[in-house]
Amino acid sequence: MRQPTLEEVAARAGVSKMTASRALRGARDVSAASIEKVKVAAEQLGYVGNQLALSLSSRRTNLIGVVIPSMSNIVFPEVLGGIIGGLEGSGLQPVFGVSDYDLDKERDIIRNMLSWQPAALIITGLDQPEETRKLLRQSDIPVIQIMDLDGEPIDFVVGLSHTQAGREMAEAILASGRKRIGYIGSAVDRDKRAIKRRAGFEAVLQDNGRYFVSVETSLEASSSRLGRDLTGRLLARHPDLDCIYCSNDDMAAGSLFACMKLGRAVPDDILIAGFNGLEITSALPVRIATSTSPRRAIGEQAAQLALAAMNGNGRDLARRIELRAEITLGDAER
Repeated sequence: MRQPTLEEVAARAGVSKMTASRALRGARDVSAASIEKVKVAAEQLGYVGNQLALSLSSRRTNLIGVVIPSMSNIVFPEVLGGIIGGLEGSGLQPVFGVSDYDLDKERDIIRNMLSWQPAALIITGLDQPEETRKLLRQSDIPVIQIMDLDGEPIDFVVGLSHTQAGREMAEAILASGRKRIGYIGSAVDRDKRAIKRRAGFEAVLQDNGRYFVSVETSLEASSSRLGRDLTGRLLARHPDLDCIYCSNDDMAAGSLFACMKLGRAVPDDILIAGFNGLEITSALPVRIATSTSPRRAIGEQAAQLALAAMNGNGRDLARRIELRAEITLGDAER
């Protein structure tokens, strides 16, 4: 069956072919009435169009490039859900790349995405090496970095301070009376945000004349299994710990299971603390302490910021949007 043409769409809408083309791109110099007529005509005819041809004429596609480090961690699918929600009704299509916390892979993904002439980029984190930052600076499109505020953004940034999140959790744990604290961490060579949380936590310990009694870390990606195994090793050496701070909630869930197997009462005997406030924490046999990150809100605000910047409002927009993680310490919230 033959595909309908742009000429047919223009004829049905009663506009020129050029106006129809510009209307389908959402050009700002086409009236809202004309855009609506062209969209209705395209829908009635089943017109799909050629986005590559549109991009060649406008030097931009309707794509928003999004780069995240992982899909196995539920945090990032929730961020993507926020981005999709924030772009709804805009006519823009997000396309995703997953770096697996590999900076070289991230750079290659960004380079490939830029070759597609995206309208904007949303990138996770602020810790890209200079070669990648140069690509982003030269892209001449809005670049929104997300999830982290501890660093220098290229253009716009939406997120939270992970250093501060670590500090606040340490202050809450010390205020609860815990004194012998251990740490377990995953992907310690790649997860920059977890590294910052640990640094903030340790800084508060040092301010109070304390330190981690024992630390167990791994290069593996986070998982409940890894959290269980590292906690077992930690408690084999220091069974008198009264708190374990974990790099995230996946690790904390595994830590809880290890403590239960060893007969340790959580949280009375030993407090387990993580980060992210994942839904799974409310389904655990015992509540753990956690910091709930506003991950969906970060995605939504990043998408809305990209749209606003693309519409020519970049100079008037806030370059830095800060959100906070809310602490739940056992059953008591702060």
